[in-house]
Amino acid sequence: MVGREKELAIHFVPGNCRLEEEEVNIPSRRVLVTGATGLLGRAVYKEFKQNNWHAFGCGYRRARPKFEQVNLLDSDAVHHIVYDFQPHVIVHCAAERRPDVVENQPDAASRLNVDASGNLAKEAAAIGAFLIYISSDYVFDGTNPPYREEDIPSPLNLYGKTKLEGEKAVLENNLGAAVLRIPVLYGEVEKLEESAVTIMFDKVQFSNKSANMDHWQQRFPTHVKDVATVCRQLAEKRMLDPSIKGTFHWSGNEQMTKYEMACAIADAFNLPSSHLRPITDSPVLGALRPRNAQLDCSKLETLGIGQRTPFRIGIKESLWPFLIDKRWRQTVFH
Repeated sequence: MVGREKELAIHFVPGNCRLEEEEVNIPSRRVLVTGATGLLGRAVYKEFKQNNWHAFGCGYRRARPKFEQVNLLDSDAVHHIVYDFQPHVIVHCAAERRPDVVENQPDAASRLNVDASGNLAKEAAAIGAFLIYISSDYVFDGTNPPYREEDIPSPLNLYGKTKLEGEKAVLENNLGAAVLRIPVLYGEVEKLEESAVTIMFDKVQFSNKSANMDHWQQRFPTHVKDVATVCRQLAEKRMLDPSIKGTFHWSGNEQMTKYEMACAIADAFNLPSSHLRPITDSPVLGALRPRNAQLDCSKLETLGIGQRTPFRIGIKESLWPFLIDKRWRQTVFH
């Protein structure tokens, strides 16, 4: 399962520092992760790397120094990276995932979410790599949940439409590919704005100021490490069984509005929540959102695939570094 390569290592003892060439084990199973600098991509890269895969991550704006900088809109660059690395599996996390940004920049979003995805699927098919394309629950209109994989999509906003068109582009160019639809994500963020869940933490913490929170849209917050585990399990099952392909759903199973998430966050950190105000009207600003796009995950569960982190545990792990009251952090975590 492993090969050997030479790698430079720094050896340091007080008064002496030297550079030596050492042999290191390189796992023979190779995975390429796009969008490896993003919230989900980082978790996917870490999950495969920690489970005896040779993981290669690429990103764009935040790529250096850990990951390779690749513009997915440059078909020649994509071709070279795929052919040089020869991955067994490609997990395609890169996307424009912010609905309001997609509405304002439709052409750029379509190039990344649709065109680049179709091209990557073509390159994967050419070398026999298994491609997992990350899609969204926003391909559904949210009027008749829960949604199974074979239910007919009907996206309400342009983001959902580009993800659905991306699914079609992937499956048309690669018959053996998989589409994994997921809902709103959270996890170990580099900044609070990285997730629609964690961004609420400041409003929760500043209890001297009342905050309006959406209490209309039903969400299923899902930890990125759970999605990463599903991707790895799916990849490993596919390497044993070529019939593993097509569309799959994965989601957390705790139904919450943003108001309920905010209250749960407050409770997890023993913070007040009386300043949080539930707004039950349908949002009027920004892109349209589905009311309840709950995903039925029984197809993956039947395959023995899946992992779910309870929201209270996952959100505490994710947010405690951003806690303003350091006294709480010291007493609980030390």
